[in-house]
Amino acid sequence: MLTLLKDEKLLLLAIVMVAVAYPLEHWLLSNGQITALIAGVVLVAAIVCASMRVAHHAEVLAEKVGDPYGTMILTLSAVLVEVVILAIMMSNEASPTLVRDTIYSAVMLDINGILGLAALMGGIKHGEQPYNDDSARTYTVMIMTAMGVSMVVPEFIPEADWKIYSAFTIGAMVLLYTVFLRMQVGPHSYFFSYSYPEKKRRKNEPQAEPANLKLSVTVLALGVIVIGALAEVMSKTLDLGLEGTGAPPVITAILVAAISAAPEILTALRAALANRMQSVVNVALGASLSTVILTVPVMEGMALYTGQPFQMAMTPVQTVMVLITLVICAINLNDGETNAIEGMTHFVLFATFIMLSLLGL
Repeated sequence: MLTLLKDEKLLLLAIVMVAVAYPLEHWLLSNGQITALIAGVVLVAAIVCASMRVAHHAEVLAEKVGDPYGTMILTLSAVLVEVVILAIMMSNEASPTLVRDTIYSAVMLDINGILGLAALMGGIKHGEQPYNDDSARTYTVMIMTAMGVSMVVPEFIPEADWKIYSAFTIGAMVLLYTVFLRMQVGPHSYFFSYSYPEKKRRKNEPQAEPANLKLSVTVLALGVIVIGALAEVMSKTLDLGLEGTGAPPVITAILVAAISAAPEILTALRAALANRMQSVVNVALGASLSTVILTVPVMEGMALYTGQPFQMAMTPVQTVMVLITLVICAINLNDGETNAIEGMTHFVLFATFIMLSLLGL
């Protein structure tokens, strides 16, 4: 029991924050903007702690079942965290562009940030790093299709027809993901795996302890509940804390995307430094695809239920950045090997995304 408590100290810390934040919520919101901002930052840190444990146990389950099921569990856990935070923040009357900006930020962070940094660091250490190029091509075309249908075409839909197109978008995303999932775990599962030469285990190297799957599932579910509870208070304190500061509206969206992607960053960097680029491609592109194709129908369904539409059409700047990113991704990930130069091109795009966001574009 003591070992379990020690291992889950980050989740326990998050649970303590829930116990403290809820009774003090009114005081935090009525004691000034600075207090609210500090509380919001502390709650974000607590959410990151909980999401790290969610990601850890998702990784335990992933290692147990292997690819492509493992990557699917990792990306779905991250998207689940993102959807929970978004749903709670939107229920508190957040910005109508929050969903759009969060999905856009997540794609920029996953493809340009995570993949770019991982390929850069892995390329510096190992040179060219091999992976299965079928996976990259499949992910890229799926991401482009999903974002085009859900975040570009809505710009041309008359306001009076938003419910019809929203329902269509839900159906299109569900259909896309159903077929993709069928192929990923069925006939085309080999697209998402790569055969690495296995390292010989040393005689005195300790064997890994068997995974406790029931514990991992339980902690994962508890972690998501804790994240949802923390997000309820965090959204209110951050809204008040940032009010009137002149901070770009997209900052909140970047924050939500970063919270859900934080564990993925560590997973991808470890994989790149271990010369396992297939895991990086699966995590970065798989997370981008899952964010678009799963978040959109959930949030569109919420919009139909409440009768309040979200602004899903990307701005011209966002559209151009997504287009450049996916074109560069298609070119870089077309030969079955990544290198530091390709990683740097994506990382420069990520830096550009941050600069544009700070400029309010």
